[in-house]
Amino acid sequence: MRKYAVVIEKGPNNYSAYVPDLPGCVTTGKTIEEIKTNIREAIELHLEGLMEDGSSVPEPTSVAIEVELPVQPSAA
Repeated sequence: MRKYAVVIEKGPNNYSAYVPDLPGCVTTGKTIEEIKTNIREAIELHLEGLMEDGSSVPEPTSVAIEVELPVQPSAA
């Protein structure tokens, strides 16, 4: 079992996601839940394609973390 980091970004009308360790593995969706489903399918298809082409499957190396910081409102 391998765990790949997924980056999810909010756009004006939807979300997009990509996998840093799998260049070209991207998806979009209207909700985070849809993104979770879509990116899992995208990763599976991406890995299948790599194997069919005889390419090696990259080991996951990227790690995603969240950093929480207090934000002070700027003085006007």
